[in-house]
Formats: sequence, structure tokens, C-alpha cells
Amino acid sequence: MKTENLTLYHFESCPFCRRVRDFLSANQISVQMKDTLLDPAARQELLKLGGKTQVPALRMADDTILYESSDIMQWFRDHVLVEANV
Repeated sequence: MKTENLTLYHFESCPFCRRVRDFLSANQISVQMKDTLLDPAARQELLKLGGKTQVPALRMADDTILYESSDIMQWFRDHVLVEANV
């Protein structure tokens, strides 16, 4: 699974966002990051795509949005880490 088509919407002080960022870093997974507090356009983009501005939010290549830190980390376990171990 290629990760260049994935975007993580987050903001720096969000503890749930930090969990996801730490998970990505620990597993050497690189994705595009958009800070919704520093970048109003990113916040509007997330609202348009997902109907809410909740972070963390993972935007898939098909513009599907996945919310909740535990669900995002599990998605990476199932779709990225498992492929790296095959």
C-alpha cells in the first residue's frame, strides 16, 4: 500500500492526534500532514470532504475520511504494516 495518497488532518496540541503521529513515526510511515489550526484551507477541506472538522482524520486516496485515532492506527496495521511484512 502506497502512503503518498494519504493525508492526516491534525493539530499539534491534540492528544489523539499525537497518538497517531507517534504511531506513524514509530512505524516509519510517512503521510502528508495538514494542521487544521494553522491552515484554515485544510480545515475547510476536511469539512467539505467529511462534513465535520474532527481530528485526527485520515483522508484516503478516494477521499474517504476515517476518524478516531484507534481506527486510524488499526487501518495502518491492517493495510500498511501487514503489506510490509509480506
